Amino acid sequence: MFEINGRQIGEKYPPYIIAEISNNHLNDIERAFELIYHAKEAGVDALKIQTYTPDSLTIDCDKKDFIIQDDLWKGKTYYNLYKEIAMPLSWNKLLFDKAREVDITIFSSPFDELSVDLLEDLNTPAYKIASFESKDPVFVKKIASTGKPLIISTGVSTLDEIMETIHIAKDAGNQNIAILHCISSYPTSVTDMNLKALLKLKKLGVLIGLSDHSLSNLAPILSIALGASIIEKHFTLSRSDGGPDSAFSLEPDELQLLKSDTYSSWKALGEEDILSVKVREGRENARSLYFIKDTARGEIISTQHIRSIRPGFGLEPKYLNEIIGMCATKDIERGTAVSWELVSE
Repeated sequence: MFEINGRQIGEKYPPYIIAEISNNHLNDIERAFELIYHAKEAGVDALKIQTYTPDSLTIDCDKKDFIIQDDLWKGKTYYNLYKEIAMPLSWNKLLFDKAREVDITIFSSPFDELSVDLLEDLNTPAYKIASFESKDPVFVKKIASTGKPLIISTGVSTLDEIMETIHIAKDAGNQNIAILHCISSYPTSVTDMNLKALLKLKKLGVLIGLSDHSLSNLAPILSIALGASIIEKHFTLSRSDGGPDSAFSLEPDELQLLKSDTYSSWKALGEEDILSVKVREGRENARSLYFIKDTARGEIISTQHIRSIRPGFGLEPKYLNEIIGMCATKDIERGTAVSWELVSE
């Protein structure tokens, strides 16, 4: 368990929902502000942005290695894609200020050390480490050393690499770590979700969650049942507006439904006690032992005196054979629940 801006996060608490703006600002600051307002209205717990420049991530090169093969962005160079979609670094303060103005938590995924320094100057309450960046030990150590909670996506990492990332963060003195199961396909199909991986991640001794790129709430709802405490989803004002991430982003009404659906899923889990409060209340309608005829003090009790009937306020039916042959300790009216005080050997 850890907290971000006073909000406690863990299996004992409602799911922590992160709305990822990503590149859906479409390089329009007013649109970015509008996304903040809609995230607040949807009731999510936090808003996340991305802090980088093209040079944070790659070099300007058109050799084969630098040309994207993914269907969404196929044919572009990495540099040109990032140049097209990156928001200006100056926006970070504007967005942090706006989010604080409307009272919603905001933090970011940085992609280089200078971005971490910028976010520290803005007093970010947490960091998200993208799956591709989690494989860089120097970078992970830099972020972990801030002492802020770390939310790390698995994406392309193997289990050993995830464990190594956790080890690096802990060695840097940071124990506030969450690992998000993440499938790096956009959008993610149901058959690729592999949610049982959460059970393996849970054994790593950190909080777990889901960074989901599908367009339904199926995966988040199921992940809550598997122990997820954090859900991250991309969101946009409207998928029809386009943009590089629009195909796997929720619209505001869908984001609101995500919040309510995952909360309902968490509530439905209840406690590990099989006899929940509601079940215990229902036991009043179960069978129990009752006197079915007036019984005088000292009278020997037989099956003519007591029966297993509803409701459930008397002794359980399993005690019937013990009570047969005992004596009534006082005069007992028909319809009285059997209790040990009313009988003796």
